[in-house]
Amino acid sequence: MIRIGQGFDVHKLVKGRNFILGGVKIPCSHGLLGHSDADVLTHAVMDAVIGALGLGDIGKWFPDTDDSFKDADSIDLLKRIVSDNRFKGWKIVNIDSTVIAEKPKISAFIPDMKKIYTGVFSVDIGAISIKATTTEGLGFCGRGEGVAAMAAVLLEK
Repeated sequence: MIRIGQGFDVHKLVKGRNFILGGVKIPCSHGLLGHSDADVLTHAVMDAVIGALGLGDIGKWFPDTDDSFKDADSIDLLKRIVSDNRFKGWKIVNIDSTVIAEKPKISAFIPDMKKIYTGVFSVDIGAISIKATTTEGLGFCGRGEGVAAMAAVLLEK
């Protein structure tokens, strides 16, 4: 049996926050605003996995009304999903993701992000794709107001 899931997330850039993406702290004058660490890429990946399993979304799993998730490490939240009994028996075939941002430039950090995800999912590094693009100055991402990410996942049982 196979399942496909897709996820999308967006967070606003603000001063005074760390910029965490794919579990990696990236040097930047601004960080992403959110209830957790606001790791937009990991949130998109989580939604893709949860969606493939038909189990709702990250807001259902980790509501922003719950203070126990305040400033939570999104990689730790992803590990909770992977360790849930409803994920047992499923394996990641591949994840394809795209980060949409004018800044910061993330290409140098992608290998570290991929290593983190391969560890969480116990897959070969070739099963994880992380791409980056800009919007050529258009829209909120183009104006440097925020960062968006989307992810697709293929699961097999």
